Amino acid sequence: MAADAAMVSLFKAELELCKVGPGQTMAVLSEGEVRADYAQAFLTAGQQLGATTFHINLPPKLQFGGFAGNMGKTSLAGNRPAIEALKGADIVIDLMFLLFSEEQLEITNSGTRMLLVLEPVEVLTRMFPNAELRRRVEVGASLLKNGKVMRITSPHGTDVTYRLGAYPVMTEYGFTDSPGRWDHWPSGFMFTGAHDDGVNGQVVMGPGDIICAFRRYVESPVKFTIEKGYVTNVEGTGLEASLIRNYMKSFNDKRAYAISHIGWGLNDRADWHHMAVADPQKEIGMDALAYYGNVLFSTGPNSELGGTNDTPCHLDMPLRGCTLTLDGELIVKDGEVVPKELRAPGR
Repeated sequence: MAADAAMVSLFKAELELCKVGPGQTMAVLSEGEVRADYAQAFLTAGQQLGATTFHINLPPKLQFGGFAGNMGKTSLAGNRPAIEALKGADIVIDLMFLLFSEEQLEITNSGTRMLLVLEPVEVLTRMFPNAELRRRVEVGASLLKNGKVMRITSPHGTDVTYRLGAYPVMTEYGFTDSPGRWDHWPSGFMFTGAHDDGVNGQVVMGPGDIICAFRRYVESPVKFTIEKGYVTNVEGTGLEASLIRNYMKSFNDKRAYAISHIGWGLNDRADWHHMAVADPQKEIGMDALAYYGNVLFSTGPNSELGGTNDTPCHLDMPLRGCTLTLDGELIVKDGEVVPKELRAPGR
């Protein structure tokens, strides 16, 4: 199969940001026929840059039906020859979705950097990363790293505090050029986790907020009561509240109710409306996750931050119009980024 020339050009530009070139070994990891065109284009782009490339394509173990409920469960699990080969590469292009898996942690802990790529070409192009986005994300990460208490409020009734400092801060700006670093193209945000018992208050999703796992915009308010790091009640009379209650209950796992990562978005080229047309078979909705001025509220696993919770029940729920403070300092006010050093050009 010949690679699409425009796709090769786009992927080549991304690999240049990742410092792929002569002397580097690049592996592409895929599953079945999913993103076969991406795999070929990445291999061609890597070869054009002078890298040594190889492709590991595994038969799918799970029926492909989107990402909800499959967190951390991949067809790479237990495949030692494949895992060892990937650890031998300088960079792995993950077209499978290893996020939250033990395999991803083992590979990156070996010093191999990894880039996750799932979104359609239109999204990859529109949200293409650059040095300015990286700078702003890293500034945000430094603020988050030094923060002790995060408070989030909203006109819908959100008022929740996170006691920070237990877990590292992770950055996503869309490329990786240092050993052991994982990133996701496209992106543009940073996040951390609270102490396991350090989240208290309530989060109220209002009309227009997003439940990524369901590809759904909230129409009726959903109220999460949170005590000592766990959701203790999900209230609401609309369909969204009912879906969330049933979904979390279906895992029969107390850890599904744990509060996961928290952060805010900084990508001014992300579109809030894109989730309405997102293909659940092909993307996870990075527009919503990285949207400029959002607050990314999540439940479930914290293993990507080094925690022990590896439940497969993960809900990312981006919120608009919130106010977020760190130790009393305004970071986001009513959905607008406040510190000058974090604001996008022209904002």
